[in-house]
Amino acid sequence: MIDRLEAAFDFHQQALGLRQQRHQVLASNIANADTPGYKARDMDFASALHKAVGKGGAGTPALGLARTAERHIAGQGVAAGNADLLYRLPDQPSLDGNTVDMDRERSAFADNAVRYQAALTILNRRIQGLKNAMQPE
Repeated sequence: MIDRLEAAFDFHQQALGLRQQRHQVLASNIANADTPGYKARDMDFASALHKAVGKGGAGTPALGLARTAERHIAGQGVAAGNADLLYRLPDQPSLDGNTVDMDRERSAFADNAVRYQAALTILNRRIQGLKNAMQPE
């Protein structure tokens, strides 16, 4: 039963995690808009999500955790930053080598924020539907 619930929410978990990673990348681009030589980065969200979900249902690859004593519980962590970051091609290169276009970054940041909120809303409604189905009448 728990495996089915986990499988049902795996896609949404992966999507939210990748949206959060993209948000950090876009925020970093905005923060470094005036840094000479900074190269704007972004990720191809669709291919990153396909890669994350397509790995046998487990999503992101697991990392082995180091155990410093025999009595410690062996565990696995989730690999952070699994999405491939790409450099953006500037529309108009600047003299200082910075490739951040603030209009593009703000637009991508707002779009990602709206999509993140939509994914949270979908996930909340799905959980609410499961809770309603489990409650006796």
